[in-house]
Amino acid sequence: MPNTNVSWAIRAVPLMGQLTGYNRAWLGPDLLAGLSVAAVALPAAIAYPSIADLPVQVGLYAAILPAVGYALFGPSRQLMVGPDTATTIMLASALLQLGVAGVDARLAATAALALLAGLLCLLAGLLRFGFIANFLSRPVLLGFLAGVALTLIVGQIKRLTGVSIEASGLLRPLLELAGKLGDIHAPTLAVGLGLFGLLRLLRWYKPRFPGPVAAILIGGVVTVTADLPHHGVAVVGTVRATLPSLQFSWPSGVALDDLLLAAVGIMLVSFVSGIVTARSFAAKNRYSVDANLELLGFGAANIASGLFGGFPVTGSDSRTAVNDAVGGKTQVVGLVAAATLLFTIFFIGDVLAYIPIAALGAVLASAAVDLIDVRGLVALWRLSRIEFLVALVTLIGVVAVGVLHGVVLAVAVTLAHLLWLTSQPRDALLGRFPDRSGLYKLHNNPEARPIPGLIIYLVQAGIVFFNADYVKQRIREIVEQHAGPAKWFILDASAINHLDITAVEVLEDVRSMLAERSVAFGIAELHTRPRTIVEASGLADRMGRKMLFESSEEAVTAFQRLGM
Repeated sequence: MPNTNVSWAIRAVPLMGQLTGYNRAWLGPDLLAGLSVAAVALPAAIAYPSIADLPVQVGLYAAILPAVGYALFGPSRQLMVGPDTATTIMLASALLQLGVAGVDARLAATAALALLAGLLCLLAGLLRFGFIANFLSRPVLLGFLAGVALTLIVGQIKRLTGVSIEASGLLRPLLELAGKLGDIHAPTLAVGLGLFGLLRLLRWYKPRFPGPVAAILIGGVVTVTADLPHHGVAVVGTVRATLPSLQFSWPSGVALDDLLLAAVGIMLVSFVSGIVTARSFAAKNRYSVDANLELLGFGAANIASGLFGGFPVTGSDSRTAVNDAVGGKTQVVGLVAAATLLFTIFFIGDVLAYIPIAALGAVLASAAVDLIDVRGLVALWRLSRIEFLVALVTLIGVVAVGVLHGVVLAVAVTLAHLLWLTSQPRDALLGRFPDRSGLYKLHNNPEARPIPGLIIYLVQAGIVFFNADYVKQRIREIVEQHAGPAKWFILDASAINHLDITAVEVLEDVRSMLAERSVAFGIAELHTRPRTIVEASGLADRMGRKMLFESSEEAVTAFQRLGM
């Protein structure tokens, strides 16, 4: 009999389950993968804090503690977590919206947002709200990430040129830069564009090569050999070598409801970005992902980050890709990566001080370019102009009203698109081939013919309050345009998974309208829940229960038996 306490502990701390069946042969790949993940994580940990005007060590803490939190409580053996472009831009937007000024106040607000985002993830996971990821469609994600990318690229103008930009948005900073071309610092621009070009070339020719690591190292070497600070090129400066410690303090002067609203946006982007990464690698390696358990893992990662002075994190596609390529087997990889980064803070912190700020701008700008899925957008344009428009509206919204409000807009656009699709459900008339059994959609099969006197109408969606009138109007048009007298009208409900009160009332109107034309109304293949409401409302009795059929084929048989 299995030990109940051990089973409970494995469910509560998934890493225990991974270690219980650990194979010694996995240790080598796990160690190598951990070192490789740390190498890729280091440039991002240094660069990303600058997006939100935070000290470098905050990014290092956000790369270390969340990796440990997810390693302990995350369900995936493969997913790596850490700072991410979209989530960090969300943080920067939230701090701007909250009006937080001063380094200490920004640090406190950042930690609070990470902690609240983590708690919201835990709550959503426990309440099984993982399904919310399904409401952000691919067009919305494409548009959202492209908008985030453009925002981030524009945000690197100062780091890449040395020109201070006061304007916000997309076009205004570019116009301001155009008016300050004479202020561009040539050495800074040369370093930034040179490293950016290198990153794009590496991305093009060697996509698996850790380009950000190379850019950071080359930037440091050039700084020392060419004495860049002497030429006015800004560098990171000394990184304070301190252990991450429990240092949470509630931000003063910020309302809790404002923090919660910002945390909801951050949590949503963090979860969606992370679950997309988790699902992508799960599909590649043929295993499944439980969104609710991932919420718990992301919650643990963000809580660890918030309590120890980091910022919100999510699943990282670059670190997960490295882990996958090297062959990591368990979350031991995450623990090794965290230990390696901790070692880095103490022993090579002085080296990090020589990294040019322009190198960080190049790393961030290159990462932003990779967020723009041009092929995906072109495919949307080719396959569905409506979905391309959804992506475009989301992109413009993120750029025009900011990332935080852009999340709300993305959700609104998704729901509006969903309502639009279901407000005019696809439908079809069914008929037969002269020499073949079964029923077929007439618009797909030109040789099929309707059954004389019998109209079989298939609705391919639930009928609810916002599409019921459309269905009613379609039935009216079909009856009026029907060639020859109709005796029966059968609603094929095989694809109708839901009927609400409004729909039943509309179907009653349809029954009355057809009765005035001496046409009997029937329904075929009602599922259990819709059938219950049809019977409870009395519609079944007014139709006559003999007009409820198990299938449309049964309705055809009954119609022909009556010789109609």
